[in-house]
Amino acid sequence: MTPTPASPTRPSPNDLQSHLYASFLQRKTADVALRISGSWHAVYRLHRVILIQAGYFQSLFTSGFSESKAGHQRRVDSEYIDIVFDDLNITRAVCVARLYGGGPPLWISPSMIPTPTCPLTPVFSSDGLDYTPQPASNAVPPLPANLDISSSVILPEGHHPASPRFLLSLLATATFLSIPTVASQALSAVLRTVGPHTVVRYLDFAMGRGIGPPGEIGVSGIAEDHENEPPVGLEQIAEVIRDDVSSPDNSTDWPHRQEPSAGKTDDVKEEPKHSHIYGAGDTESDTDSEYHEDEGGKTLPEKLEPYYYYGGVSDKVGEAAACWLARWGIDMLQYEEQVVISQTDASDTVAHEVPWSPATRHVQWSSERPGSAPPEMRGSRFGTSVTHRRRKPDVEVPVIWRRGGLPARWVRGILSSDALFVRGEKERYEMARKVVEMRRTARGKELPGEPEDVEESEFKRLFEEGIYYASMRLDDLMEISGHVSPSTGKPVVPLSVLQASRWNQSTLIHRITGRSSGTSSPPLSPPAPTKELGLGIPAADISKHIIHPEEKDEALYPIPSDSSLRLGDSTGLEGASMEQLFDLGHAKKGPVTTEANFFGLEQACRSAASLAAAPSSVSPAQWTAHPPFRFAVEFWDVDALKEKSRLHSHTVWYAGSLYNVYVQVVRKKGVQLGIYLHRQSTVDPIPPSSAPAVGILPPPPRDRGIIGRGASASVSSPRPPSVAGSSSGIFSVQPGTPMSPLARTSTTPSAPNSPASAASPALSSSLPNSPGFARSSANLHGSSNSIGSGVLSVTLPAMAPAVTPPQPYRDPRPAVSAYFTIACASATGASLTRFTSSPDVFSVSQSWGWKSSSLRAEEYLEVDAEGLPAAVVVPARREVSLRATVVLGVV
Repeated sequence: MTPTPASPTRPSPNDLQSHLYASFLQRKTADVALRISGSWHAVYRLHRVILIQAGYFQSLFTSGFSESKAGHQRRVDSEYIDIVFDDLNITRAVCVARLYGGGPPLWISPSMIPTPTCPLTPVFSSDGLDYTPQPASNAVPPLPANLDISSSVILPEGHHPASPRFLLSLLATATFLSIPTVASQALSAVLRTVGPHTVVRYLDFAMGRGIGPPGEIGVSGIAEDHENEPPVGLEQIAEVIRDDVSSPDNSTDWPHRQEPSAGKTDDVKEEPKHSHIYGAGDTESDTDSEYHEDEGGKTLPEKLEPYYYYGGVSDKVGEAAACWLARWGIDMLQYEEQVVISQTDASDTVAHEVPWSPATRHVQWSSERPGSAPPEMRGSRFGTSVTHRRRKPDVEVPVIWRRGGLPARWVRGILSSDALFVRGEKERYEMARKVVEMRRTARGKELPGEPEDVEESEFKRLFEEGIYYASMRLDDLMEISGHVSPSTGKPVVPLSVLQASRWNQSTLIHRITGRSSGTSSPPLSPPAPTKELGLGIPAADISKHIIHPEEKDEALYPIPSDSSLRLGDSTGLEGASMEQLFDLGHAKKGPVTTEANFFGLEQACRSAASLAAAPSSVSPAQWTAHPPFRFAVEFWDVDALKEKSRLHSHTVWYAGSLYNVYVQVVRKKGVQLGIYLHRQSTVDPIPPSSAPAVGILPPPPRDRGIIGRGASASVSSPRPPSVAGSSSGIFSVQPGTPMSPLARTSTTPSAPNSPASAASPALSSSLPNSPGFARSSANLHGSSNSIGSGVLSVTLPAMAPAVTPPQPYRDPRPAVSAYFTIACASATGASLTRFTSSPDVFSVSQSWGWKSSSLRAEEYLEVDAEGLPAAVVVPARREVSLRATVVLGVV
């Protein structure tokens, strides 16, 4: 039906909307008065026909409740309809004004917003605070226009400041009232503001702990939360009730952050359907309360906390927070480490009393390992030498890993997750040790936090189950066996755990290297070199695998099937209904993500006894007793990579073979990025690895778009974020063979097609006098856009010299069968794309991987007038990189 056009005698829809909003502002012709009790107390005079746009009020006024009956107006105290919000997350947001088509636009400080160029937010930019806007021709707005949220440097007039707590309250209020347009806007804003100062608050919200206490969050430009203030321009809408004896709920209590005030009653009000009561520190309790005996023998109930859960909305926030912690956890630990060390120095405590102090022992981080960064950059993650890491940070560092930040259970969950960005298993152990000792020391100083028994139980599981010691060398195991916690005086890892790992490691070596030598050969020796080692255990046979009683607790690891999964993305939020928002976690393929499985990042292993108890319900169908090999890779300046040129990671050794990961730009069905796992030949030269170019050049201009671009008109085209909506597939790549989906050839490959292979001899000869960067796509100082003069010429993407890892033994088989997973973090870390492959055959120099536009979901690729990638000649900041974690297991 075609709408009737407006005429001088007929008001337009805009006129009608303006009239309704004016009636709202002036509180005229209202036909309902709502008396609100909750975190605030006020009376609102509104219009039913407007309110029923929200599902909550539609049910209230049209579903047969007393409020929907005409007789309601003839009852005692009939002037008001009382509405009690037991959900303390609901505050004075702008939801009702949005129903009238008005309300102030929101403003989010740019210091809160991670961007592809400042992925840790501008506050933690390696070049210092950066709010410089980009030119309009190449601008990539921090927030999309459809959100209708400003992110200008200064709070615009008439805008309402949206702090993290305000955004969570807006999300909770819109979800409770069932206003999908506001809920989707708030959820999108939350997902786009996951960062150092918001991640713990957002994770607490996802775990049902509410929006948290009010107060500063330490971000420049936000001094206080504004959710309990009337929205800008709506100060006169509410008739605030200032009765001191109105209700005990007038003050918001956050028991998980603050002790309850003296005199607070223990009465527990009936909770709304989306919340329940749980005991402190027990999110999965089957009972409503726990009882403990005091010194007098009396039984007292434990203090209970409200638990607020908003379905798929909560889970989506949890996914984003968990993904962010997995990507940036190692970086934030170094910031927090600096804080603790500076506090220790300020208290005149000698360095050796700080267990994680660089003065006593130095652990090589991913950027300090050979082959991962040029020599000038190996001091720390941000290019400073170790001797400078003890200085006090220039920014306020949030509490994440320290006591009072993440719960101990989540410390274990993130540190043991396959998605944690950490170079290898030894570095994972060192990171875990630093975090645990940091928290133990703080507990000894009586800083607030969880009880000792709760923390130590999780730390025990972390060191016994969360780290795969079988992936370490024998000298590493011997070193770890001598580590004693300075806080407890006990070994960090039980000797039995290390011995069991060594046994596991030895049996795998025997499987790979053992050969039949007559009838006396052990039964585990394979009769001939085959592609498969026979390590898979069918789920139905797991009970037969348990021979010794102690094997019931043995960890088994899944052999996965082909799958792809996207966590934390904001796909499908715009225009979503409340049913779709509540079902966000169930709509995607794969397991449902909840707080119980760390929102999809749970470590992939189970005990043999738990699997044997219900073999028919076990998924997947195959398991193995040998833990997979986990490692992380990082690529810088991928945008400067030419098509079909490879940018390699460092090379690792596992189970007798060498492996590395490389990325390629693929121009097929649009511009896509491919990432591949490669079995490296022991005969061919090890390829140079990607390295950051910053540190050897002057700091680039704030805007990368003002130099290095061609004269042609360039546009920013967003990459489709959905895995399902993008063209992707697993396929085998062999050098010299055209790439095609599902190509599984076993022909002898030709020489590797690496952009640096031809330059390797020259690269080696130049090592004493230069950082050793190989030739690639664009020369930084070979064009008119040269940065300065007399500076070392560097090409992009930059590369570090190749390093061959130690090889204790070699697998002589020409082909091996292995499963693998590659998880790629988004540019800002708030989402993750995980590709998983069932066992495939890896011949020497063969690669398996995926190409997909979803790998760059939060990036905008600069293209020229012909739709081709534009030249990029300025290196990105060091923290701007493509990070991926790899899980690899032979079968």
